[in-house]
Amino acid sequence: MAVMGVQLVVSLLTASLMHRMAPHLSFARWLLCNGSLFRYKHPTDEELRALVGKPKPKGKKERRANGLSEEKPLSVPRDIDLQLETSPITTIDALVLRYFSEYQWFVDFALYACGVYLFTEGYYCLVDPVKEANIGVLWCLLTVLFSVKVFLMVMRLYFSSEEGGERSVCLAFAFIFLLLAMLVLVVREDVLEFGLEPGLASITQNLEPLLKNRGWDWWLPLIKLTFRLVLVAVCSVLGACLTFPGLRLAQTHLDALHLAADRPLLQLVLHTSFLAPVLILCLWIKPIARDFLLQAPVGKTAPVQLLSDSAFDSVRLWLVLALCLLRLAVTRPHLQAYLCLAQRWVEQMRKEAGRISALEIQRRITRIYCYVSVVSLQYLAPIILTLHLTLLLKTLGGYSWGLGSTSHPPRPVPPPAPVAAPGEDEVQATVAQILGALGGLFAPAFYRGIFAFLTWWTAACQLLTSLFGLYFHQRLASS
Repeated sequence: MAVMGVQLVVSLLTASLMHRMAPHLSFARWLLCNGSLFRYKHPTDEELRALVGKPKPKGKKERRANGLSEEKPLSVPRDIDLQLETSPITTIDALVLRYFSEYQWFVDFALYACGVYLFTEGYYCLVDPVKEANIGVLWCLLTVLFSVKVFLMVMRLYFSSEEGGERSVCLAFAFIFLLLAMLVLVVREDVLEFGLEPGLASITQNLEPLLKNRGWDWWLPLIKLTFRLVLVAVCSVLGACLTFPGLRLAQTHLDALHLAADRPLLQLVLHTSFLAPVLILCLWIKPIARDFLLQAPVGKTAPVQLLSDSAFDSVRLWLVLALCLLRLAVTRPHLQAYLCLAQRWVEQMRKEAGRISALEIQRRITRIYCYVSVVSLQYLAPIILTLHLTLLLKTLGGYSWGLGSTSHPPRPVPPPAPVAAPGEDEVQATVAQILGALGGLFAPAFYRGIFAFLTWWTAACQLLTSLFGLYFHQRLASS
């Protein structure tokens, strides 16, 4: 299989282009800093003094016990008539944001990865896909790994919090998702059609002769158990990583609906985007998607199947991609809803009694803006992860974008080499058997099961955490 080829050249050109164009043209920077999003500026001490009718004293200072003097910290009534000024977010303003460089690099890399993948898909329409390695798959795999890295980076913020409440929430959801993953993995394939069982069977089918000939056949049940335990651990970690993005999505969804109260079409799009994971979950529930939606009753006879199995697999991929693009289209309403938390906090402060320091007001308003890049990562990273898992499922699973048969049907797994007879080169025979086993490990059936399950599980984590976030912000937080 040729590794060096047109794809490698395009990949190197893409990497060079991404590096050179980042300071001049960036989709991530345009998404955040094109002027459509505005932030709230914190009031200065002079502005707060003017509101309370208390000009700055000249030369009046308090004296400490040690003889040093300093100005008394400014405090104002909480019911002060404070109106925050707004300002469009510019590139210069965004450079001081926390994790802005990581946000820009990650989003741009994901976009370029999609570009390389689209090129390889078009390239494979012209050449034999067996002759060259698909380098677009490598870009998608790197994007998935970088998505997990982004989740862990953001989650580190909560674990480093002094209060520790966020850390407890992440650990609690990790344990909950651990239990849910164990329950999902015992569901039969005729209910959840991931294809994990055929994929695992493709591994053991080639490993069994190799292990039995050496008396290691007792490893087969252990391999199956280890595979499931590792998958459950991955599900638990992924669920913990998606906990706060889901909670944040619920909050920004409610606030975005409030801002779009006079725009019913935008509200419909926001609701559809929020419920997108529900449709993704149903697409892999066989009694709902394949057995119910694809069966058209014709009189008293047997129902007629509307789509073939391969066509349904293609439609399922297209629907997941469409839902990802829908969520991407409403990014700005969600980010603007987050930025408007500053004004909401000021309105809530007016309802309280007592006094508050000017420094606290400035700190609370500034902190909301400083974390907008973190919130952007929390919103975009799940979309990017789901998108690239779907792309990997299509390519490595041997599916097609068309409604006909699969474009690259899975190649049959080569049978394992026979055991070396006396007088044969036992080393070569062993190597051939190991290669045959690895051929079963990397069969399309294995990739179909893994990436279908991970795509479904990512949607399930987003749905559960966002629904809990709705309950928390509407019931618990308001009580």
